Amino acid sequence: MKRFLALFCLCALILTVPTRAVELNLAAPSAVLMEKETGTVLYAKDEHTQREPASVTKVMTLLLVMEAIDSGALGYDDYVTGSAHAASMGGSQIWLKEGEQMTVRDLLKAVCVVSGNDAAVALGEHVAGSEDAFVEKMNARAAELGMADTHFVNCSGLPADGHLTSAHDIAVMSRELILNHPDIRQFTTIWMDSLRDGESMLVNTNKLIRFYDGATGLKTGSTSSAGYNVSATAERNGMELIAVVMKGSTSDARFADARTLLDYGFATYALVTVTPDAALTPLPVNLGERGAVQPVLTKENTLLLEKSTAGGLQKEVALPESVDAPVSEGDRLGELRVTDAAGETVAVLPILAGESVAHVGWGQMFRRVLRTAFCAE
Repeated sequence: MKRFLALFCLCALILTVPTRAVELNLAAPSAVLMEKETGTVLYAKDEHTQREPASVTKVMTLLLVMEAIDSGALGYDDYVTGSAHAASMGGSQIWLKEGEQMTVRDLLKAVCVVSGNDAAVALGEHVAGSEDAFVEKMNARAAELGMADTHFVNCSGLPADGHLTSAHDIAVMSRELILNHPDIRQFTTIWMDSLRDGESMLVNTNKLIRFYDGATGLKTGSTSSAGYNVSATAERNGMELIAVVMKGSTSDARFADARTLLDYGFATYALVTVTPDAALTPLPVNLGERGAVQPVLTKENTLLLEKSTAGGLQKEVALPESVDAPVSEGDRLGELRVTDAAGETVAVLPILAGESVAHVGWGQMFRRVLRTAFCAE
């Protein structure tokens, strides 16, 4: 029950993060701005309408590949053999030949920089055995992430009936990728590079990588029916934002909308890590095997705040004089209340037990009584 209360407090914190109902001058019909660390949506416009993602689909492809790499099931230097199916992909490609071998590292570079459809399919086939099997994994992962607006038909984003997602869902999968697999940045931040010992030149389709301060990725996509889409990520002052634009009218228009979203986020919000003004001292434990337990602040102590609020925060620790044994690690002992300059509560963070303290046994209690009696004499 105590653990549930701690989790409830954390959820309450997320729900009370202030966001503004603003109108931004965006040309695209659907857009989302999300902060990476908390997953808070800072701006949304028609965010759940299903639209064709085009090559922004590859965010999910990259996510599954990075999950395979980070789990140890796949290595950057593993070789992938191009199949006839992968080599047959149209649209953006690196002209992968049937039977050609390339490393996972180079294929990831090809997907992230030039949106190679053949490279994406080759990776999917290598991970799951076939593109169809990989797409099943994509849809299963989307369901796990709560992407209710999404259904994938392929792993490249080439036009297909029923291949749809939303700006909200793109932001969700983009966050999952950059939050839990930051190593993807080694590919998404490349502006120019090459493959095949310099024979194949690569220039990033995401122009923000070169022209937007702090850009970290992530993926563009366009077809005649999908319009111009982008999931753009950027980081400044320790805060990373995700700007999703769907069905832009031109390539320049989608990047302009992404800049507008990112500029708004960086100008308006900041991440603030909150800690008590003084170190938390051990709390006495009644009838415990040890006499005290160390209180610790939850690790979820980074707040997303409007910059106008972040400057004058006050912090107040509330802990009891003592607690009764037994105490389990992670039990809620008290709280840290954070208020702004006007005295309004910004957040309430649980203070937890940093260790477990068992109830004293009868034998140990008896020895304590004897020691007390002899000391008294």
